[in-house]
Amino acid sequence: MAVQAVYFSDKDGLDMALKHPETLLFSNKSEADARDKVLELSEEIREFLTRKVEGLDEETADRCALAIAENKDLFQKALKKPHLLNESESTEE
Repeated sequence: MAVQAVYFSDKDGLDMALKHPETLLFSNKSEADARDKVLELSEEIREFLTRKVEGLDEETADRCALAIAENKDLFQKALKKPHLLNESESTEE
């Protein structure tokens, strides 16, 4: 029997990583570090959104922030070409 190391972000937590192993458990440290950076960005975006959007509940802010953080490359491109935000959505379906 072989031993295999798996990695996860502390911000997700072990319980959450075990519930969603296909997306939250990684075979190398660099992938787990990348996930951690996405979560750090998501936290900052959530804080920004709750400060700037009156009446935004915490759960919705969390979901929006994570979606933006996970798609940060698309958002960076969309700053120059806004149509890319919805063009990408139609190609995924």
